[in-house]
Amino acid sequence: MSGTPRKGSAWLRRSLCQAAWAASHTKETYLAARFRRLAARKGKKRAIGAVAHPILVSRYDMLKHKEPSHELGADLLERRKAENVKRYLVKRLERLGLHVTVRSAEDTAALLA
Repeated sequence: MSGTPRKGSAWLRRSLCQAAWAASHTKETYLAARFRRLAARKGKKRAIGAVAHPILVSRYDMLKHKEPSHELGADLLERRKAENVKRYLVKRLERLGLHVTVRSAEDTAALLA
């Protein structure tokens, strides 16, 4: 898909973008983390449009199922793909010339005790 927004209600788009801008300035939230990840690659304006979409989807689901929303957390993607994040960070450190050995926190505590 091209990534260009489709035609639709101008007032709804403006309202969602304002909400997305406000959400992007919050701390430790899923929407702020999503904005930062997208803005680094695509720029702030495109990231705002991309963050507006999950706001619309979540509000629709809230109204459809008559349930309150719940915060997913800023580290949602890292929690879902923890193994990928570990592998990526180890590779990144090795590219910098460091030798890395990964141990869990429990193993390290057992060695120190």
